[in-house]
This record gives sequence, structure tokens and C-alpha cells, in this order.
Amino acid sequence: MINMFFGDRLKKEREKRGWSQVYLAEKIHVSRQSVSKWETGKNYPSIEVIIDLSDLFGITIDELLRSDEELKEKVIQDSKGSTDLNWKSHLLAGLGILMGIVIASTIKHGGIDWMSIGSAAVTTAAILYLVSLLFPQWSKKSETKN
Repeated sequence: MINMFFGDRLKKEREKRGWSQVYLAEKIHVSRQSVSKWETGKNYPSIEVIIDLSDLFGITIDELLRSDEELKEKVIQDSKGSTDLNWKSHLLAGLGILMGIVIASTIKHGGIDWMSIGSAAVTTAAILYLVSLLFPQWSKKSETKN
């Protein structure tokens, strides 16, 4: 049991209860294919699903994860990056603001006013920089899978 991987443990717990993959999938609101991929080691569930499985089977999370180093690493990485806004979020926010300014400038002036757009771009960059200084936890780079 100590050298068992997550997929093996999941399958053992499911079969011990006489449950099909479909039945387990319905209980935790995922597809049967997800359960199959977890059991064969082709993919891993999120930490939220691992908690649900732990509760459902009445075993600890440690018992589910024990000896599966790859899954433990995934859970650690997911927990580190799950709530942080990353640099891509700031970039998208800035681009969204700039697109709004371009659209507003086009409507207001009947064309693109490049001076307004240039000053708006500098202002947007300055605001995003100040936000990253005031709230450094928002600008940490996330280390998540994919």
C-alpha cells in the first residue's frame, strides 16, 4: 500500500465500494473519462477534487497522495499559484484599457487621436506599475501547470 500510486489507490477505493467509474464521476461532478485518466495516471485531479475524494472515501489526503511524487508536486504548485494574479493578468488589463481608449477616441474625434492614445498608454503603464508596487502579492508570477 505504501508504494501505491494515486491512480491505483483511487481504483482500489472505488472498487472496494463496488462503484463504477460512472457512479464515482457523478458523485464528484466530473466526467467518467476524468476518473479513467486519473486511474491510469494520464492526468491528475485538482486539489478541490482530491479533497472531495478524501471525504467521499473517508481517508486522509495524505493516504491518497502518499508515494505519488508527481501528484504531490502538482498539488503544491497548484496551491502556490491558484490565487495570485500574474503578469499576464496585468498585461490583459492594460490592453483592455488601451482598447477602450482607442474606441472612445475614435468615437469622440471621428478618427484616432494618437496624442491621446500615447498619453493614455503612458498613464496606464504608470497606474499598473503603481498597483504592482502597492500590492506586490498581486504581481507574483504564478507557477501553475500548463
